Amino acid sequence: MALPAERSPDHPVADGLLKTDEESVGGYHRCPALRSRLSPWLAPLMYGLGEKVILPFYFSQIKVIGQHNIPARGPVILAPTHQARWDALLVGLVGKRAGRYLRFMVTADECVGIQGWFIKRLGGFPVHVRRPSVKTLRHGVQLLQEKEMLVIYPEGDIYRDRINPLKPGLARIALRAEYSQPKLNVKIVPISLRYSEICPKWRGQVEVVVGSPISVADYTAGNGAAPLKEDRKQQSKQLTADLQRELMMLAERCHSQR
Repeated sequence: MALPAERSPDHPVADGLLKTDEESVGGYHRCPALRSRLSPWLAPLMYGLGEKVILPFYFSQIKVIGQHNIPARGPVILAPTHQARWDALLVGLVGKRAGRYLRFMVTADECVGIQGWFIKRLGGFPVHVRRPSVKTLRHGVQLLQEKEMLVIYPEGDIYRDRINPLKPGLARIALRAEYSQPKLNVKIVPISLRYSEICPKWRGQVEVVVGSPISVADYTAGNGAAPLKEDRKQQSKQLTADLQRELMMLAERCHSQR
């Protein structure tokens, strides 16, 4: 999930710094307080069931456009629109076709009970959307440093009738990770999902349009390893605005092809 837009100047995630007592880059590699993992037996099983059984059983047609835009390696943030609970399975489908498992940032409320048991073993980790902890945000940065594929819904919630203004958290995490390691080359991939009905129904259709990757390094070029606070804010705003524009263009493409 994405992060709230407004924070006080003293908040540890204000302006995307992710300030902690471990201010050095090396400190972000040591993130013992929060862990997420992929079960070596459960992940292949559930991804396979999703692709071969659950999705084709429920939907009459699943159309994926732009699958080639999903990087097969390297640090990636998938940034899908959020219209239904089915979104996670569909995003997982395009990730699996690229040969990758995904690490989802999900709301803390979803990480409870039997659902939480599965989420925690399928690479998911919780975030309190209203009050995201430094540990959670640092863990997102750490996963990118480890060249994982992270999923963050930039709208922050489900919006079925439109693309809502994006939260700045995704851009902040991406920029922090890019600055933490030279030539890390984080990519953000916009994804638009469109269902044949506003609320997905049995035997309905769905279209997944994957846009071209956005290179985070393009927003840090020429700013050195420690950009000024105002530079960071401007970079985050620009990256968020560009992602919003790309998602809107993808959504219009989906609508025009209906």
